[in-house]
Amino acid sequence: SEPEPGLSQRNIYCPRGRVLGGSSSINGMVYVRGNEQDFDAWARNPGLEGWHYGHCLPYFKRAETASHGDPSERGKHGPLHVGRGNAENPLARAWIEAGIQAGYRKSNDFNGQYQEGFGIFDNTIKSGKRFSTAQAYLRPIMARSNLSIIKKALVTRIILKDNLATGVEYQSKGQLHTIGANCEVILSAGAINSPQILMLSGIGNGSLLSKYDIPVVSDLPGVGNNLQDHLEIYIQYQCSKPVSLYPALRWFNQPAIGLKWYLTRKGPGSSNHFEAGAFLKSSDSVAYPDLQCHFLPVAMDYDGKQKYNGHGFQAHVGPMKPTSRGSVQIQSSDPRVSPKILFNYNTTEQDRSVMRRGIQLVREIVSQRAFDEFRGEEIRPGFNCNSNRQLDKFISQNAESAYHPSCTCRMGTDPLSVVDGQARVHGIDGLRVIDASIMPEITNGNLNAPVIMMAEKLSDEILGIEGE
Repeated sequence: SEPEPGLSQRNIYCPRGRVLGGSSSINGMVYVRGNEQDFDAWARNPGLEGWHYGHCLPYFKRAETASHGDPSERGKHGPLHVGRGNAENPLARAWIEAGIQAGYRKSNDFNGQYQEGFGIFDNTIKSGKRFSTAQAYLRPIMARSNLSIIKKALVTRIILKDNLATGVEYQSKGQLHTIGANCEVILSAGAINSPQILMLSGIGNGSLLSKYDIPVVSDLPGVGNNLQDHLEIYIQYQCSKPVSLYPALRWFNQPAIGLKWYLTRKGPGSSNHFEAGAFLKSSDSVAYPDLQCHFLPVAMDYDGKQKYNGHGFQAHVGPMKPTSRGSVQIQSSDPRVSPKILFNYNTTEQDRSVMRRGIQLVREIVSQRAFDEFRGEEIRPGFNCNSNRQLDKFISQNAESAYHPSCTCRMGTDPLSVVDGQARVHGIDGLRVIDASIMPEITNGNLNAPVIMMAEKLSDEILGIEGE
């Protein structure tokens, strides 16, 4: 990203899944549908009445084969395998028990009737291996005669003639190629690249496009705006018993872990280790949970560059409904030049307040007796970091993205929306955008599951099939 004003001017890492399966092939494999009130809120927008949770639930179910859960809530015959973490590590079990001791409910299924509370996350792992959308949807049909997959190609623009999408231009092996469209072009490049491609094609804020000598086909100022993401902070502790994943970080243990996984698909290599978590309210005044916690039985950063040299554990916590808004803007007419990404994280007092409250709640949970036999010193932010000013500084200097960019081509009918409730780009015929960018507002939790649901639902729209 650009230097983030709310995060001490730090540049925040923003990875994308440039691989079959998209970001489902690089994500943390946590499967969370979101809260049903997320979708009810979408449906209150004019033109989005069909996105009420009652309309979405059949498509969540159609997508999945869940190994657990109430059949009235969970799918049993879909292409996507959805499993559940074992949470066998004693620290994960302590996390859930501590939540109950603190007075919170236990959620038996975060994707069932009750999201709020402490429980075990679903995941997209099958037999110890990642189960991406490529595994679920693409690989079973790769031999179809009406499907062509072009790898190592960079889409440069949508070809438009008289406000009609007629095809796609792309670069491959140093050459420009075009593909014509008989019916529609469907853009699914994600919350960063979808708005970039639209702008390169002449769809976006007219003044910005003119700056880079791109002919304006449709002046849609909302393209690239409304960028939302989940920010999170780690609260880390020393562990007084040798039960964490710390030994798995030692180089001399990793060959055996890899060999066990290769031969049996079991052991530490078969889990994402984000097995236990929670959805909590930051206050009684909010209608439904606005904080998510991921518990991890080791103390380390995502990329492993910073890790505690010893046994430890941590909880990730962050606001689910950020009020800060950012943007994605092109910086050149050259599609090889990365767009300018500014998330604008943590720039409202409400977001800072909810984040501080999240830290306080994690500390409250870890103080419960379930952690008495494991709890060591607080590694970070540390016991002496308590005032709002101290916590704000800690958050500003250490918070990281949860990697859920979204909402940059949002659905709606107002002047700043980009697509309608059927994902059709305003003012352009034969062009839809279907990915996390069209969310009007970010959902509660990880984004893989709701994006898959949206694709299932909109595939019926494309085919002219009445909703389930």
